[in-house]
Amino acid sequence: MNTTHQLYIKNMVCQRCILVVKNELELLGLFPAHIALGEVGFGQEISSMDKAQIQERLHPLGFELIDDKRSRIIEQIKNLIIKRVHRSDDALTINLSEYLSEQLHHDYSYLSNLFSEVEGTTIEKYHIAQKIERVKELLVYDELSLSEIAYQLHYSSVAHLSNQFKKVTGLTPSHFKQIRAVKRKPLDEI
Repeated sequence: MNTTHQLYIKNMVCQRCILVVKNELELLGLFPAHIALGEVGFGQEISSMDKAQIQERLHPLGFELIDDKRSRIIEQIKNLIIKRVHRSDDALTINLSEYLSEQLHHDYSYLSNLFSEVEGTTIEKYHIAQKIERVKELLVYDELSLSEIAYQLHYSSVAHLSNQFKKVTGLTPSHFKQIRAVKRKPLDEI
């Protein structure tokens, strides 16, 4: 039986993060069987000494090993939302609560309460913040119209996107596009 041993890593939220973590692990002589947002799987168990070396190597780069179950679930929620908002062009067939429950095999109310308790914000607000950062990114690229952005991010209308954007940033999307002085936030700081 092929068993994979998982390590969970906080702030591993993009492809570049995955490459950095993979490189650092290989420099330590550790070769993951798989690596994805927030997690690394190994074909063999990782010793406490290896974990300490991994933490020592990754901490200065802004990453952190996650040991407790609650923190792992929170990180998985964040990574699933980031993946859904920033990396998926698929049509949404289920809503966010169903998606998270299916992916994490927990009741949504448990996930929601845990997230709110630990993060001090709701899953919905975190999801909205991620969507607004994606809107900012697409506005800066200036390749899509606001209508196309609304469609791509599954907003019911341009007005809904604009209202949510203004509520979060204090600016209209068109004003944001004009000034571009409002810097985008890194995904791990949202």
